[in-house]
Amino acid sequence: MRIRRSWLAAASAGVLLAALAACGGSRSPDDGVLTVWTTDTLPDRVAATEAIIADFSDETGVEVELVGVAEDQFNQVLISSAAAGDLPDVMGSLSLAAIRTLAANDLLDAAAAADVVRDLGVETFSPRALELTREDDRQLSVPSEAWAQLLMYRKDLFEKAGLDAPETYEEILSAAKALDSDSMAGFVGATTPGDAFTQQTFEHLALGNGCDLVDDTGRITIDSTNCVNAFAFYEELISSASTPGTQDVDTVRAAYFAGQAAMFVWSSFVLDEMAGLRNDAKPSCPECRSDPAFLAKNTGIVPAVRGPDGDEPAQFGEVVSWAFTGGRSAETSTNARAFVTYMMSDGYLDWIGFAPEGKFPVRKGTATDPTAYVDAWETLPAGVDTKAPLSEFYPPEVLETLKRSPEPFSRWGITQGQGNLIGASLGELPIPQAIGDLTGGGLDAPGAAEQAAAALRVIQGSLQ
Repeated sequence: MRIRRSWLAAASAGVLLAALAACGGSRSPDDGVLTVWTTDTLPDRVAATEAIIADFSDETGVEVELVGVAEDQFNQVLISSAAAGDLPDVMGSLSLAAIRTLAANDLLDAAAAADVVRDLGVETFSPRALELTREDDRQLSVPSEAWAQLLMYRKDLFEKAGLDAPETYEEILSAAKALDSDSMAGFVGATTPGDAFTQQTFEHLALGNGCDLVDDTGRITIDSTNCVNAFAFYEELISSASTPGTQDVDTVRAAYFAGQAAMFVWSSFVLDEMAGLRNDAKPSCPECRSDPAFLAKNTGIVPAVRGPDGDEPAQFGEVVSWAFTGGRSAETSTNARAFVTYMMSDGYLDWIGFAPEGKFPVRKGTATDPTAYVDAWETLPAGVDTKAPLSEFYPPEVLETLKRSPEPFSRWGITQGQGNLIGASLGELPIPQAIGDLTGGGLDAPGAAEQAAAALRVIQGSLQ
């Protein structure tokens, strides 16, 4: 048995759809080696993946080449590999937008994904995860895990001030203003143009106000009244109660970790860091010096937020998948299905176990033990430099909220069949640009919505 590892870098640029159309999705002949791409490229995650692959190869005799593709380079690498006829057999750790981009360009073997889901048991998967990875009645990919966007807040400060949990626009804004001071921002959130994290933060809050990027016909609706009001809410939140200056994924976390913010929006990947389990991102608040887990113990989590125009609370979340490409030989096709089946069964706990804070199992269990994987998830050690289960730091209600992922998830464009627009827009990021202009004082809320809508219509037109 031998694992091959290689690393791909971007080799071309241009318009993704045009390039892929020209490529035609050709492939090189099978050479007996199963080629697997992963966007989980951090060294510790690669090592963990290689260990699982080694077990699979020992059991089956199938040789696997693991190829690391940085997530922000995925589209470019896809173009160059398709042009060279060198697409992989299996792709892992793919976002919803990536799956829709592959589907739009006829690069997916949806039948293989449907077969694996059926064989493992449709009833063992999260219904919402399956819904988000389907197009009409086609199962595009095999959903593997999910991570959640969360609004997190200082429970101790809220309790001291007599404030309710910040679950609505009104409660968030009132609490932010009440807790804002010279030494403490009431809220800190992303405002950097050109940063996908800014879009994720805004989308998380906007979804709860009934703000959709598109309607069911594909018409751009980011300039609707609901969205304009979401832009206005975010602008007021930032201007009245946030940290001065442009904020990004690192500075948002740093402000909260330093005890200089009462609320922030971040993904569930922050949970191990907030518990003091990672040396390069440890909490530095005054209380954290004697108790590194102080923030974990004193942080409340709001998964879904509701605005005044929304029908119900909503939450941004990502469902991550395994996907198959087409054009393989019968033998390679069989091996590819066996590999993904293994990663979703015998290797599943090891797969979600190398980052349980951001890998909630969307296969909840097996036919004979329907909650086997979600129950085991709670005991998996999280962290990098120090390892410990999240249950040692967070109360049962927090873990229950996380275990219910991704049932509350909503996403712009995915269920409306516009996932390819989402993927293309992440290359130009018009919404983060509008947020940057809005929070920097260059635009008002209607102007920001109009600017974002105009840019998205241009992108949408280029895809037709």
